Amino acid sequence: MMNRRDFLSRGALGLFGLQAASMSIGNTASAAPAAPEILGAVGNSSFFSNSTFEFMFLVALGKCYQKSADLGKVLYIASQIEDGNFESAYQAFYNAGAEAEALASDSLAAGHEVSAREAFLWASNYYYSATYFIDLSNDPSRTLSTWQSSRNCFEDAMKLFAPYVVPVLIPYEGTTLRGYYFRSEKRWSRRPLIILNNGSDGSILDMWCTASGALARDYTCLAFDGPGQGASLWLQNLYFRPDWEKVITPVVDFAIRHVRCLDRKKIVLMGMSQGGFWVPRAAAFEKRIAVTIADPGAWTISQTWRDSISKVPGLLDLLDSGEKDQFNAEIASWPDEYKIPMQARMRPYGISDYYDCFKAVEQYVLTDDVISAITCPILITNPENETFFPGQPKKIFDKLFSNPGRQIVNFTAETGANLHCEPKAAGLRDLVLLDWLDEQLGR
Repeated sequence: MMNRRDFLSRGALGLFGLQAASMSIGNTASAAPAAPEILGAVGNSSFFSNSTFEFMFLVALGKCYQKSADLGKVLYIASQIEDGNFESAYQAFYNAGAEAEALASDSLAAGHEVSAREAFLWASNYYYSATYFIDLSNDPSRTLSTWQSSRNCFEDAMKLFAPYVVPVLIPYEGTTLRGYYFRSEKRWSRRPLIILNNGSDGSILDMWCTASGALARDYTCLAFDGPGQGASLWLQNLYFRPDWEKVITPVVDFAIRHVRCLDRKKIVLMGMSQGGFWVPRAAAFEKRIAVTIADPGAWTISQTWRDSISKVPGLLDLLDSGEKDQFNAEIASWPDEYKIPMQARMRPYGISDYYDCFKAVEQYVLTDDVISAITCPILITNPENETFFPGQPKKIFDKLFSNPGRQIVNFTAETGANLHCEPKAAGLRDLVLLDWLDEQLGR
């Protein structure tokens, strides 16, 4: 019979963030837990044996393509990290962020705006990378201040792109969602708009990196912090919701009213990570969306949560039979190094009760009726070594059998575009997705 130590050692916490997706425990009862990691997330590691560290390092490194990281510095950061030590990873990335921010400030003071802009982007990347390691660091209370440092540097960089980058406030249910409008530097003419939809814990910098390839192809882009994301979470206490069309419709309304030279028949919705669930859902209801891209496709969020506890004897039975107190008591008995990452993953749902959060996540599922309502062309990415939503991109594609505009892209390790959201292959990702988009829009 599998006990709790066996359960934890075999990946029980597989969904609870990139910070701590599963637990690797020593072979003896007295051994201290090894660092949490995403088992199987990266295939063969090149820099770290801990796959969480490897994946997050690759995410930071991949931003070199969009000048949001400097190759030599990221490699140096890796050399300063003790494999599996979350505090050392936090310190290495945070210190690199502070150094880059100082460089940016010095360049700006001397009037070197391009240099300042690029260094601010580096700083934003490094600071945000540090946030992925905070929950299991020596001081998790640094989360908000570190996030704010990343955001401040991003905003400082965007100011130096003016007038081609404009901060916006999108009206939403009595408040506003913060966002950015990115426009091409080419001549004013009617052009398509890509609405960029983030995932569960991505940064606004991720949206800029995605936008940069589209801007080079003469698209305009609109990125925003939806409920539970970025500023909406940390500054406004807005939380995730499954009916994401209630978010996208106000964004489309805003775009139609305020985006100059918008071709209203060519509004695109692109979602990354958990956005691969929200975007198909929204496209089923918001018919002003002309084309949709989900990278990767996510049929249900709850399956990964359920899989994460499926090896604990009786725990799913407690969940399904409504035994809330017993379910909570079991998880409450886990060591802090396992509970804290779970609590962090629950944060954007705005729910602190384990049972209630698991039940709430069950609402995040596409259905046959929703899928059949998607009538616009839709591209689903299906990267090799997809860890968070394995098998789900193909399921969505198959369910879209009545949609003649469906397309699936199987990114592979051979092309360097494997892993969740293709962190190592931004160039190929842009080429494939944006070439397809050009064709759908007749460009």
